[in-house]
Amino acid sequence: MKIFLTGANGFIGGAVAATMISAGHQVRGLVRDQAKAAAVSLHGIEPVIGSLDDAELLRAEASRSDGVVNTASSDHRGAVEALIAGLSGSAKPFLHTSGSSIVGDEAMGEPSEQIFYEDTPIRPEPEKEARVAIDRLVLDASGIRSVVLCNSMIYGNALGVTAESVQIPALVRQARSSGVARHIGRGLNRWSNVHIADVAALYLLALEKASAGTFLYVESGEEALGEIVRAIAARLELGTAKSWTADAAMAHWGRELAVFALGSNSRVRGKIALEQYGWQPARKSITEWIAKEMV
Repeated sequence: MKIFLTGANGFIGGAVAATMISAGHQVRGLVRDQAKAAAVSLHGIEPVIGSLDDAELLRAEASRSDGVVNTASSDHRGAVEALIAGLSGSAKPFLHTSGSSIVGDEAMGEPSEQIFYEDTPIRPEPEKEARVAIDRLVLDASGIRSVVLCNSMIYGNALGVTAESVQIPALVRQARSSGVARHIGRGLNRWSNVHIADVAALYLLALEKASAGTFLYVESGEEALGEIVRAIAARLELGTAKSWTADAAMAHWGRELAVFALGSNSRVRGKIALEQYGWQPARKSITEWIAKEMV
């Protein structure tokens, strides 16, 4: 298939592109400038220079492709609308990337027993309502084979790109710069997680097998943020991990990252990929990866 992929030089996009190319697909990848175009070309991606604000470009690329994968942004509604317009009535696949912070709470380090399955209704916090609305826009799009992949905390080293994920690098940068690894509050909040290689493998399976209107949680394990931070402290040889107050965490990381990425609970379970697509994630322990492979 000839795939148009946004975010080709990103952490998820680069890994997904590499996996799809290895499977025999051709990938045209959206990048912002010539330097990024040259970088992705080295990995077999045909670059398309532009941005998510270039609606006409997105419509044209979607229309001439055999399928579209949006990994550049979960929150750019205009880009999603343009891609859907370009695919309208074609029955072609459209894979859209979301994130499991849509079910995140404001626990700031406290635990929660709430677990979300793929058919569990979502009542997002106000900051996440727009993202959930975009997910629904994709799922309800008629005339295309629309799929939303809702990724949990991603870890691992990306395939062929220098970009990085969000949560683990943020925790590591803070620990290295201060000499103290920190979790928010008691660190009892839990996040589901998944390795980047397993994420990319599921995107390929979804491209080939998913039916229209499919919503997938992408996860293969779960861990408390306190345990993750303690593993980081041990890996970096920084001694005992310590707690941070909510105010201190928000002052350092900002509200979005502190509240919804590092202080919240986001406990999800994805059954469709395992039971219907034969997805077999190879990695299931984020703390083991931190201890043995994190750089």
